[in-house]
Amino acid sequence: MNLEVIRAVAYTVVTILLAIFLYAYIIRLYVKQKKGITDYEKYANLALKDNLEDELIEPRESKSSK
Repeated sequence: MNLEVIRAVAYTVVTILLAIFLYAYIIRLYVKQKKGITDYEKYANLALKDNLEDELIEPRESKSSK
């Protein structure tokens, strides 16, 4: 096997693995949204509502409670 074949196989394997990881991440986000664990709609407005006076997306946890 020459170097070009090894590069082609490695490129194909890495591309397939990255696509699998991407789809797994998207599915995980979708499932968490559907189950109500995390509301990503709140985070979508973060770019528009980023002033110091705006309300928090999630309440802060104090350092003493950890």
